[in-house]
Amino acid sequence: MIASSVSSVISTPAIARVARTIATEQTNRLAACGSCGSSACGGCGGASKVRSSEQLSDEERKQVDALKARDREVRAHEQAHQAAGGQYAGAASYTFQKGPDGRAYAVGGEVPIDASEIKGDPQATIEKMQQVKAAALAPAEPSGQDRKVAALADAKIAQARAELNRKQGQDSDEGEAAAPGEKLQPSLNQQIAEMRQADTRSEPSSASTAPIDLTAYAANAYRHQASALPFAAA
Repeated sequence: MIASSVSSVISTPAIARVARTIATEQTNRLAACGSCGSSACGGCGGASKVRSSEQLSDEERKQVDALKARDREVRAHEQAHQAAGGQYAGAASYTFQKGPDGRAYAVGGEVPIDASEIKGDPQATIEKMQQVKAAALAPAEPSGQDRKVAALADAKIAQARAELNRKQGQDSDEGEAAAPGEKLQPSLNQQIAEMRQADTRSEPSSASTAPIDLTAYAANAYRHQASALPFAAA
């Protein structure tokens, strides 16, 4: 199971008819005695506590087989989280259960992962959350908690993308701020040129001698544009 920055309670499925003491230890604090699984053991070597397969009943051997299978499954599950999580994943911790043979078996575990956003950098946040999601779903059978972490990563990806789109939109608006003026100027010059041509056709004698008042032409052009609008301002 993978856990986000907020700690969660581990729910461990019960192994049928195994009612021995449950001991929870961090991986690096696992039993001082590798045989009995007890951190308080002074080094019994398992001689007085560990039982061989021949000393177990058929039912007890079945329980031990089930615990061994569970141990392999749990460790593979957490290792998948760690491998995919990379720098954002912490050390795995396990919940151990002692079997009828006196040995400790991992029956539950979790890997903490940093699922915080990267402030001020939505693109980096997106990339980080994609790795967090990949880590959460890395095991063959993700747990309910794993899927919750993946959903959290998806939500943060969507939020970061929205922020990134807003920033890109603002940059685009700033870049195009001068474009309307650049587009209107040729239109105005064209209208002035057309008005000059019209004056030249109607008054050929004065057109060649009278100076051209561009300010007047511009004013006429703007009045011409305003009169073409469907509604006039009050």
